[in-house]
Amino acid sequence: MAEYAHPESLVTTDWVAEHGGDANVRLVEVDVDTSAYEQGHIAGAVTWNWQSQLQQNVARDIVSRGEMEGLLTGSGISPDTTIVLYGDNNNWFAAWAFWQLHYYGHQNVRLMNGGRALWLAENRVTTTDVPSYAASNYSITTENTDLRALRDYVLDAVRSGSHALVDVRSPDEFSGALNAPPNLPQEGSQRNGHIPGAANVPWGQAVNEDGTFKSADDLSALYGGKGVDGSRETIAYCRIGERSSHTWFVLSQLLGYDNVRNYDGSWTEWGSIVGAPIERDV
Repeated sequence: MAEYAHPESLVTTDWVAEHGGDANVRLVEVDVDTSAYEQGHIAGAVTWNWQSQLQQNVARDIVSRGEMEGLLTGSGISPDTTIVLYGDNNNWFAAWAFWQLHYYGHQNVRLMNGGRALWLAENRVTTTDVPSYAASNYSITTENTDLRALRDYVLDAVRSGSHALVDVRSPDEFSGALNAPPNLPQEGSQRNGHIPGAANVPWGQAVNEDGTFKSADDLSALYGGKGVDGSRETIAYCRIGERSSHTWFVLSQLLGYDNVRNYDGSWTEWGSIVGAPIERDV
């Protein structure tokens, strides 16, 4: 993994098997299927629920500063703790948690390459025991707002043509044939299509069959071939911001692109904004 721009942002399953129980390491599982953790998880891992703990339950927003402080405090995490995230679906929501932790200034965070699926495929030990850790007193001192693109920022970027936009949804969502993935119809928008000028690079193309990330050369060819080469500030988006967090991780941590933002309002917001420009291929 030395070929990546920030190899320290990834750890292997071997590393987790050896160091997951270290006192300064906290394993955190974040799954699309919020019941997966109960079926068995890596020993010592806590779980964060993406529906109730990583977003605000009334406002359409990421978890607030105070809520994130509470989540970290309750997990026994301090500013010098190494957080190792992993989850199902090729680390889909684990990457979303990674992005939010960086947003709130916790830099010592990593993804387990291959996620939950690889751990299970390698027949590694799991447990149903839920660990308990003494609460810390975590205080967030910064917000890295340059990691996030809000609606007006994206509108300005589209009007000026100054940014590279990458739509990481499926080709059918991008074209406008679908409003949302067939199994996730509850979070749609009023209109279908994509943001004008966006390149379509589905998030899943960044990983191998075993869920590990492709090589830096392959990733550079994948995104560079669609004009997303790091020469301009880049904005990634999807439907609600979690798939684009995965792409944000690839572009910023593995390829080392400067100035990469995640537009977490994504298509559920853009597709419902009055007057927002939209393109369709169908």
